[in-house]
Amino acid sequence: MNGAELLSQTLLLNGVDVCFANPGTSEMHFVAALDRTPQLRCILGLAETVVTGAADGYGRMAEKPAATLLHLGPGLANGLSNLHNARRAATPLLNIVGDHASYHLAADAPLTSDIDSLAWPVSAWVGRVENPNDVADRTVEALTATRDGAAGQVATMVLPADSAWGLADRNDAPLVCSPAVAKPPSVDRVGDACDLLRGRDRVAILLGGDAVRAPHMEVASRIANATGASLFSEHVSRRIECGAGRVAPIRVPYSVDDAVAAFSRFSAVILIGADEPVAFFAYPGKPSTFLPDGCDVIKVATPSEDALIALTMIADEIGLGDSCASLMPLELPDVPYGAITAETLGAAVARALPEGAIVCNEAITGGGPFIHYAQRARPHDLLGLTGGAIGCGIPLSIGAAIACPNRKVVNLQADGSGFYALQGLWTQARERLDIVTVILANRRYGILRHELASVGAGKPGLNASRMLDIDDPAPDWVKLALGMGVDAVRVDSAEELADVFSNSMSRPGPFLIEALMP
Repeated sequence: MNGAELLSQTLLLNGVDVCFANPGTSEMHFVAALDRTPQLRCILGLAETVVTGAADGYGRMAEKPAATLLHLGPGLANGLSNLHNARRAATPLLNIVGDHASYHLAADAPLTSDIDSLAWPVSAWVGRVENPNDVADRTVEALTATRDGAAGQVATMVLPADSAWGLADRNDAPLVCSPAVAKPPSVDRVGDACDLLRGRDRVAILLGGDAVRAPHMEVASRIANATGASLFSEHVSRRIECGAGRVAPIRVPYSVDDAVAAFSRFSAVILIGADEPVAFFAYPGKPSTFLPDGCDVIKVATPSEDALIALTMIADEIGLGDSCASLMPLELPDVPYGAITAETLGAAVARALPEGAIVCNEAITGGGPFIHYAQRARPHDLLGLTGGAIGCGIPLSIGAAIACPNRKVVNLQADGSGFYALQGLWTQARERLDIVTVILANRRYGILRHELASVGAGKPGLNASRMLDIDDPAPDWVKLALGMGVDAVRVDSAEELADVFSNSMSRPGPFLIEALMP
């Protein structure tokens, strides 16, 4: 077999049976190999940011890597923003980047670039296949690198064209990775955390990574209730299990002032799968960290360490007695009326969300009320914008739907960031994915107006406003969706949105709702 066939079989042998792709000339032998390995599902994205974002969504929900297939350095570069988000989400993901044939690199052809240097900022591992006989070993090495204990990582493997088309030795065969094993937490750090919980009355527990899954949060809630500690979750989570019957930690606020106020009374913070909370950006006269001076910080479990074991060890050492977890009741909001605002949109979506749904939230400025209502909605998973690089929502929904074909996927999508990966609607249609996209159409970059005020730059004038608004011309998301093969409708009242969204939960296939907001 040639190197491309050996790669395909090695991927399949290691459970990687989905590849999101935007190939070019250097990848054609891998494309041809798909006809001989039909078990490998290869999904075309019309832009690389769709490819990488979909692989992120898949990895978050499937809890195993998808592969991407990208064309040379420029193709990888086009997908870097969502690879940044995947790295911040600790998502297992394998990039396969085609390169020129090894002997052709010296010619310095127009598409020649330093692929390794482009890959390293978003990758925990970068490697190059030297020849066809090297394919199986390097693929296993790359797949092994997609896991660091409990945490996922991005790995990037460069595949020169001659390594793909060249024949491997007859003795070469696909290889199998060793299984990933979560790392145990430090006993000393667990003991230090227990000492704080027993000896202080102003302690916060901050959860992140896997610690915001339902079983983990139940143990954390029992610990908090037994000790009087306060329970927080990071502002954005890669995958948090929300809704009735689950714990709802306090979400770290986005606003620096609000976050500083939220942590001002604590003398110690215990981190479980989370990092110390910091501001997204620097603001004149405001701190970078939210914690008060002198606050003790203990990282009991890093993202690569087993958060559930860490929480269980704390629970066993301090003794929970009769403490119970604080679980949210099912309280669906009433049908909203009037204009479509962040508040009425959040109510309309939360009240109709089916149990087991997956919500990809890139609502940016309009998503806050939904988060509030979601805590009492039917149980669901929520995927967030972990790295802050906008344009993830539509691609994330694709990956989530591929990973979980029997679950409804909802994408709450700000209109400004939606344009970064609009091409993903075509992939939704082609693959007939069960996704409902709700466009929050305020026809502006609302987050930038907020940030302009936050940095003290004053009110925008005519020229500045042209950098913040997208209403001239006003985008027509219904026509854009229809042009991509996705059925769509526009609504301009909260009651109409509630009716259309509720009906969309029982119809299969991709559907888009453009919700006009004042």
